[in-house]
Amino acid sequence: MISEQVAEAVPTTALSAWISTNVSGAQGPVTVSHLSGGSSNLTFRVQDDANDWVLRRPPVGAFLATANDMGREYRVQTGLRDTDVPVPQTVAMCEDESVIGVPFYLMDFVDGIVYSDAEHVAHLDNAQALGASDQLIDVLARLHAVDFEAVGLGQLGKPAGFLERQVNRWCTQWEKSKQRELPDIDEVAKRLKRSIPARTEASIVHGDYSFNNTMWSRTDPTQMVAVLDWEMSTLGDPLTDLGMVSVYWGDAGEIMWRSRSPQPHRLNPGFPTGDHLLARYEASSGRSISDIDVYRVLAVFKLSIITEGALARIKTTRPDEDTTSTENTIAELAALALTMASNSSVATLQGL
Repeated sequence: MISEQVAEAVPTTALSAWISTNVSGAQGPVTVSHLSGGSSNLTFRVQDDANDWVLRRPPVGAFLATANDMGREYRVQTGLRDTDVPVPQTVAMCEDESVIGVPFYLMDFVDGIVYSDAEHVAHLDNAQALGASDQLIDVLARLHAVDFEAVGLGQLGKPAGFLERQVNRWCTQWEKSKQRELPDIDEVAKRLKRSIPARTEASIVHGDYSFNNTMWSRTDPTQMVAVLDWEMSTLGDPLTDLGMVSVYWGDAGEIMWRSRSPQPHRLNPGFPTGDHLLARYEASSGRSISDIDVYRVLAVFKLSIITEGALARIKTTRPDEDTTSTENTIAELAALALTMASNSSVATLQGL
């Protein structure tokens, strides 16, 4: 992002005035620079003479209120600040759109490394790769153990019926987005609808948990220093987080990352298998994962539909673009979801 774009996204004079009035300990005018990363919201480093902060705001232009809810991110991180889940310390929230044009919030800057691809874990030896993987899962288990009522997050979502709503939501999204018929998607949808566990648990759900959305110590690469990007967080079934981590680690991740830099766990033999992660979570959380196949199939089903949505946008905005590769990716993900369902130990997923 060039300097003119930064100035448009975060007008420095207006921000400085707001900070001087609303943030204790502010000293002098601020400087603003863009930070890479962030799933859908924009991230900037804001510094004055004594402080180092991060500002989060929605994208410039049109955005989805639910996907870019600054208040949600701020409330979740504030609620978690005194728990054993590492999060940046929140500083202040601004809902007055007259300041920079959109709601935003400030949190403390945390120095660390995001394990976004294989290059960013090249410094880990085999033991450290295993240690970081275990820490990734242990922190997820700790998040799911937080008493959301006790930390003031009881209104974050509606956990009752969460999994059924998720399945129905993505079926509806498929009908809205689909560019052609894919029988594999229809079959997986049918099997998922009849496979929802009778009883599910409720916890804070991150919504997009992975190495890509966590930050790690520069001095101890097995120590996570922050969980980031809370825009999709809610109250729901904790195993949806685990299911997504698991499929990112497996064939679905390989399909999704085919044209990108390799995922962090792909090149170092110290990173464990997906089965190790599942066993680690079961041991760390004390939670049964006997129905995990339902959540894993749902995760791949969801990824295929998200990608179909991207395909629909391409066809609308760039109709002359060759979309063969994207179409093939979606078909592969749909076929993978059906294969996983057919090979599952959950009878209702098997299609018999």
